[in-house]
Amino acid sequence: MARVRLNVAERREELLKATVEQIEIRGASSVRIADVASALGVSNALVLYHFSTKEKLVAAAFGYAAEADLAHLRKLLARRTSAVRRLRAAVRWYAPTGQAKGWRLWIEGWAASLREPALREVAGDLDRRWKAELAEVIAEGAAAGEFRCEDPESAAWRLTALLDGLAVQMTSYAGPLSRSTMLRWTDDALARELGLDHAALTG
Repeated sequence: MARVRLNVAERREELLKATVEQIEIRGASSVRIADVASALGVSNALVLYHFSTKEKLVAAAFGYAAEADLAHLRKLLARRTSAVRRLRAAVRWYAPTGQAKGWRLWIEGWAASLREPALREVAGDLDRRWKAELAEVIAEGAAAGEFRCEDPESAAWRLTALLDGLAVQMTSYAGPLSRSTMLRWTDDALARELGLDHAALTG
């Protein structure tokens, strides 16, 4: 059966999707150009035409997947409701409470970025943008008088650091925490950062 001819943008997206899938199966360090090519039934040369090295391909695939998560975060934070409600929805969605597929990719990216400058640059940029999105809404809520937070940027760093750590425990070590416990800890951390009690956060 003849393959459908794709334009450049469509082909790159197809390659990135396949690379994400292969990273999830094999890990960022072990995935090869040949694995991606084989999954799509194309030549290694075609993959290398669009991404000149494996390192660039993996970095682009990681960015592709993470951008989708970032877009969802922005959607949650753009809702027409209070800053408190938007922040709680975003932080609870970010928490590793069963949707481990995305977290596995992030953890793979963190590990591989220790040795891959291209991936480290992409991952670092995405991480800063996540924190900036949360900090912006924290600052907005503080300015509106919903809560008190003197340093929104530091609050965003502390929140994401907690969630990243929980993700490693739950994803890498199959931690014994229940979903309800993790979400309660998430709410508690957010309440502390915003200077609210639990009832004010969840009410």
